Amino acid sequence: MDFEFTQDQKLIGDQARTFLQNECSSGVVRGVLDGDADYDEDLWNGIAEMGWLGIAIPEEYGGLGLNYLELAVIAEEMGRSLAPVPFSTSVYLATELLLLAGSEEQKQRWLPRLASGEAIGTVALETNLSAGQSTTVENGANVTGRKMLVPDANIADFCVVLATEADGASLCLVELDQDAVQRTPATAIDLLRSVADVEFTQAGAERLGAAGEGAEILETLCLRAAVLYAWEQVGGSDAALEQARDYALERFAFGRPIASFQAIKHKLAQAYVKNTLARSNCYFAISCLNSNSSELALAAATARISAIQAYYYSSRENIQTHGGMGFTWEFDCHLHYRRAKSLSMAIGGETSWKQRLIATLGQQVN
Repeated sequence: MDFEFTQDQKLIGDQARTFLQNECSSGVVRGVLDGDADYDEDLWNGIAEMGWLGIAIPEEYGGLGLNYLELAVIAEEMGRSLAPVPFSTSVYLATELLLLAGSEEQKQRWLPRLASGEAIGTVALETNLSAGQSTTVENGANVTGRKMLVPDANIADFCVVLATEADGASLCLVELDQDAVQRTPATAIDLLRSVADVEFTQAGAERLGAAGEGAEILETLCLRAAVLYAWEQVGGSDAALEQARDYALERFAFGRPIASFQAIKHKLAQAYVKNTLARSNCYFAISCLNSNSSELALAAATARISAIQAYYYSSRENIQTHGGMGFTWEFDCHLHYRRAKSLSMAIGGETSWKQRLIATLGQQVN
């Protein structure tokens, strides 16, 4: 079976790469890195004008009404470019959660604004879902508690949180521009992506999805988002490998390019193998996501694990290939390394996804 993208989808990817090469150069990335802004607003507006924020949103809610295959193509190019925008948080998490569990009124209110870039959403995911018990909700209307290191919370318009109530853990949508919400910026390993601690004190909220089903909805969200994160990681992994290759071809030692040295060849060849394996797993996973296949749990875990490993390895060996220069602030090597580590923890780390994979395989055997 051929899982590769169609020519039309590849064309979308080519257009996305050209756009990001022009609008998200190293200078743009460095502007956010060295400045005070949490993200590049001009780049965000340009991405919104391209329609990428609404690719998977149905047309009746202001989106393009395309499918997850096209979104995967965009995710890959976003990963390549290190774009300093809240794309993954707002698109893979907040938008997807509204599509999964939002009421018709919530979809009508938020999805058009998310598709146009007017609104930014985030989700306070828990590394351990039981940690959501630290936040409580009364009658689905008032949230009290604290969420730590919420991605893009200081620039988001709303946040979806997991909170406990009488019926169990429920999801609540909280608009963040209210006096009952306090946001404290924090520092993350990826300096191109903002995070914040969020304190809720009887903050007004509305339930998202059925009461008591919050943990189950988040688990479904994680499976779906894992596939999109994996594609972003594959894009970043390829970019890191290309960065290492280009430097190895240009850097001379003992009268010849270091790319001709066997030790360097082995590094780059191993990175290529890991990237290719991850891409293969991602093709199968996005096909399962797009068709809502019963094999999604297995495919998502496999793609997620291999993409984490590939991006970490490529970004690490990129630094090693650059030698001492790779550790300096002036070179961009550390940006891919930081992004690789950040994405590896975004919806649970490698260990948690290995546990998911083992549990899924166990269920199939039984």
